[in-house]
Amino acid sequence: MLQVHSIETFGTHEGPGIRLVIFMQGCNFRCLYCHNPDTRSLKGGTKMSSEEIIELLKKQKPYFKDTGGLTVSGGESLLQRKALLDLFTKAKKLGFNTTLDTNGSILDDDTKKLLEVTDLVLLDVKHIDPVWHQTVTSASNEPTLRFAKYLKEINKSMWLRYVLVPGYTNQKEFLEKWGAHFKDYKNIDRVEILPFHTYGFYKYKELGIENPLSDCPVPTEKEIQEALTIFEKYFKSVYVR
Repeated sequence: MLQVHSIETFGTHEGPGIRLVIFMQGCNFRCLYCHNPDTRSLKGGTKMSSEEIIELLKKQKPYFKDTGGLTVSGGESLLQRKALLDLFTKAKKLGFNTTLDTNGSILDDDTKKLLEVTDLVLLDVKHIDPVWHQTVTSASNEPTLRFAKYLKEINKSMWLRYVLVPGYTNQKEFLEKWGAHFKDYKNIDRVEILPFHTYGFYKYKELGIENPLSDCPVPTEKEIQEALTIFEKYFKSVYVR
């Protein structure tokens, strides 16, 4: 069974085309800019079987056309990798495109099996500098970089994602290092810049927890353009989402 936080039908941001997006409950990172703090706990959510999700996919299939399909996001999707293997295997057998949205923090035999039935990985690399990554996520970036390297080795299609947060992830020197680190990865289809936003701030109040970035401004157009210009030096397809 899968522990599901929420479901988005007709999603257009979590992969190519129109998609059914399953947001999983539970996360092992504690990102300062998290806009879904209600997904952190492994407790909660709704239990769903693979078959129930497959039925939702079948209903939405006419809208997928050639590019749409199923995306599993988080929380952190790899925390439920064994259950996801069953879901993705069944979805693939029925001809559905499968996309995995992850922080790349777990790479074991179960993850590798899951990747065999995954068409596309959306990989969030929060920061290239280990100290800043620890500050931003309360976790090391070594597992994520190791995960990215494995995707390169198996030539798995990948979209790299980067959340741009003033004062935390917008340092030009590290944006350059981030780009330089991944510039030779031939399996990267596109890079997405996700500007920090405040849409989820209300959830912190509802949950009664402190919002560490309550006073953080959103990136200016100039800051977004600077990041875009840097990444475009290293990658052919860069988008601001």
